[in-house]
Amino acid sequence: MIRAFALLVAAVTLLAGAGQARAESQDSRDIMGFGPSFFGSGASPIPRTTVNFSSEYAPGTIIVNTAERRLYLVLPNGQALRYGIGVGRDGFRWGGVHRISAKKEWPSWTPPSQMLARRPDLPRHMAGGIDNPLGARAIYLGSTLYRIHGSNEPETIGQAVSSGCFRMTNDDVKDLYDRVSVGTTVVVKNN
Repeated sequence: MIRAFALLVAAVTLLAGAGQARAESQDSRDIMGFGPSFFGSGASPIPRTTVNFSSEYAPGTIIVNTAERRLYLVLPNGQALRYGIGVGRDGFRWGGVHRISAKKEWPSWTPPSQMLARRPDLPRHMAGGIDNPLGARAIYLGSTLYRIHGSNEPETIGQAVSSGCFRMTNDDVKDLYDRVSVGTTVVVKNN
């Protein structure tokens, strides 16, 4: 009985310490514009689904509709796989056509100089991992500073919260990552 109680006290102490460490790491994520989370990717508030999609784009093309806050992967036969995304907040939305230039699993993050000029308190570099704001995968868009990337804050999906990147849950970005390749066309629309 005493041993079981000692194990229970040890477990509670360990969890409390982990919670404190997690809270301290949350501070840096909140600074970067990312809200609270507790491990994992969580379910998207906007479930991934196959939809009818009339388009002049070839299957395999990614269409980002920032007004809808949705990303479409064009499929054959007038369909698309639709994902919920987080988009750039006011003043950070953009449009154009690019190609995927790189794909990385658990990418590291180095804030661009423009972001550091706005936010000198940000870390200069973060190794890849669960606490990294790029999440589980990053899909790089041409020579831009922007990416389609994961997020550990599923509550931000469907919101205008980023500095121009497109955010997905880690589950959704892993799914998209496995379906596309370097060279894939990405069309970003603001209407």
